[in-house]
Amino acid sequence: MAEQQSISKTGATKIISLIVSLLILVAIYWKIDLHELIKVFKNCQGGWMVVSLGMVVPLTMLTSWRLQQLMPRGQTLGFGEANRLILASSVLNMLLPSKMGDIAKAYFMKQRGHLDGSLSLSLVVFEKACDLLSLLLWCAFGLIIYPAKDWLFWLMTSSVAFGLLAGILLLSSSKIAEIFFKNAVKIAPTKIAPKLESLQVSWLEMQNYFWTDKAQLAKITIVSISIWLLHLLQIWLFILALGAWTPFLANLALSPLAILAGLLPLTFAGVGTRDAALIFFYQPYFDAPTSAALALLCTSRYLLPALGGLPFLGEFLLKDSPDYQEVSQG
Repeated sequence: MAEQQSISKTGATKIISLIVSLLILVAIYWKIDLHELIKVFKNCQGGWMVVSLGMVVPLTMLTSWRLQQLMPRGQTLGFGEANRLILASSVLNMLLPSKMGDIAKAYFMKQRGHLDGSLSLSLVVFEKACDLLSLLLWCAFGLIIYPAKDWLFWLMTSSVAFGLLAGILLLSSSKIAEIFFKNAVKIAPTKIAPKLESLQVSWLEMQNYFWTDKAQLAKITIVSISIWLLHLLQIWLFILALGAWTPFLANLALSPLAILAGLLPLTFAGVGTRDAALIFFYQPYFDAPTSAALALLCTSRYLLPALGGLPFLGEFLLKDSPDYQEVSQG
């Protein structure tokens, strides 16, 4: 009975997030001339469009290679298998809030016998922590050198810098992590507290594992920062493909803010919040129809890997398995 209630609540949450996304999109496109939006795509630069969309392939492969490097010594993960894991989790990222599809990789890796459940979760937690901190690093760098900052941008710069510093401290110091999780469990709702306790165990195990090999840690850090620089370069190439212009350094500030907005667990796969953020932040550089076109291209960054992952999803998720029920409940 409790499982049925949990599943029904999860389904209701997904429906609500989809409705919120649709409402935001309706509000956006109510004010945008659709003819102008179509005109933007008609006048796009075909060469840049092919290059920018094609970057999905090397980015996926590079992320898969990083996943291989994260495996403990004595454990192997084939490059093809790593790609299948990345693509299958991309499908779930389109359905679950806040990139929870990536966390599902831990269940997949356990299910396939690559790692035990605790270590697989620790590995994926570390992977996602590296991604978030790399994104915040580029965002902080871009915001600091962004030329036209008003009070809102100073507030966002301070918030991003604080988030980056807090994340580094949580990742590097077990004492600070213990204090954080201890207080978080105390103030968290009853249903969330057990999940935080489980995350605390995985987080501390992750710290003990990854900080024992400084060379491996440095390699993964450099690769993660490089991957996110390429992600932001892809968005800048989208802008060029649309026949618009934004300085690349300004793009380092603005595009991460839109990506962070899309991570908020309010909408379906970030659709709506990410679109609105792109239109708002890029208004000094081009008009709303061009921003809306950019938002559609940014959504393709998540949609294309998800489409590529559909054939592999069945390999990892069996509807009758307990793992599927756990993942589907978020």
